[in-house]
Amino acid sequence: MTDTEDRICKLLEPFNTNGTVLSASTDISTDLNIDSVTVMDFVMEVEDHFDVEIPLNVLSETRTVADLAHVVDARVKKD
Repeated sequence: MTDTEDRICKLLEPFNTNGTVLSASTDISTDLNIDSVTVMDFVMEVEDHFDVEIPLNVLSETRTVADLAHVVDARVKKD
């Protein structure tokens, strides 16, 4: 796992109420069985932690921890 993926997994832990093993391939919504409001709360945590903004149109195409890490890395480099 990359450093960004690892940091995202740590941020995801409070939202992981069913104890799913987190990895780069974890589907954030489906595997963790969290609703869209909770996903948005998590995304705000990620945005605050990495000091980035993730547009909703990009977020809609983001499913896994690896997908989100890729988006975060791209946004960090862009700023």
